[in-house]
Amino acid sequence: MASAIRMFTRNMASKVDSIKHVTVIGGGLMGSGIAQVAATSGYNVTLVEVNGGLLENAQKNIKKSLERVAKKQFKDNDAGQKKFVEEVSQRISGSVDVKSTIKSTDLVIEAIIENIKIKHELFSSIDSLAPAHTIFASNTSSLSITEIASVTQRKDRFGGLHFFNPVPVMKLLEIIRTADTSDQTYNAMKSFGESIGKACITCKDTPGFVVNRLLVPYMAEAVRLLERGDATARDIDTAMKLGAGYPMGPLELADYVGLDTTHHIMKGWNEKFPDEPLFKVNPLVEKLVSEGKYGVKTGEGFYKYNK
Repeated sequence: MASAIRMFTRNMASKVDSIKHVTVIGGGLMGSGIAQVAATSGYNVTLVEVNGGLLENAQKNIKKSLERVAKKQFKDNDAGQKKFVEEVSQRISGSVDVKSTIKSTDLVIEAIIENIKIKHELFSSIDSLAPAHTIFASNTSSLSITEIASVTQRKDRFGGLHFFNPVPVMKLLEIIRTADTSDQTYNAMKSFGESIGKACITCKDTPGFVVNRLLVPYMAEAVRLLERGDATARDIDTAMKLGAGYPMGPLELADYVGLDTTHHIMKGWNEKFPDEPLFKVNPLVEKLVSEGKYGVKTGEGFYKYNK
């Protein structure tokens, strides 16, 4: 128990001085996870959703996740578990009024739908309301940070903070720096990432950043092997697990991520870079998505699953 308390205290003491309040916009899996890890590290967080029902659901999910963390950190200490959950929960407030919330925040992390138009609408509506020092960041996994930031007047205070799901578990944080991101903004984002216990890497604003730029074309090439009839899905996955030491095969991984998600990413990249062969859309994936076969979450993709 003592070690858990020391770790909790250390996280609290390592906050970034220039960032005292964090606003997370979007209470889905990613947004809820980001809010949780920020609050666990001592930051005051406001989680913003579009309506009360979604907000309540997000807060319930955060509490359940915190309870799981507490059981691991404090094990048989019921009082310690309860105190941990209560203290972290108290640092997370909820709001359905983003324009009011934005007026007193130091860092905004957007974690809404992967749609450039909707992101533009959001950032253009809050840009003039946020304090001049406030940093804007997007958790996008596939869209251009430069393009998202283009509708704002704070391009020097805009960057990418790409977390991975589940956020409380996955250690990596990709920090995306555009040509306009200032040194001060970049350093603040990096320090924030480190203060919440993430291993931070830096990447330019290139499609997919590091992980998805490598991962999505890798999965697509595995599908091309299957489309040509070079090998079965099972043999492709077995080859990469036993031959390359990967924990999952590429087609298993595509099913886990969601075929709709990977298809959306590839389609977007292909539209922007039509001459790049790595970004060609897979007809087989397109067919499965049109049939509602997204992978694990729908019970069928390249494989069938028990829901």
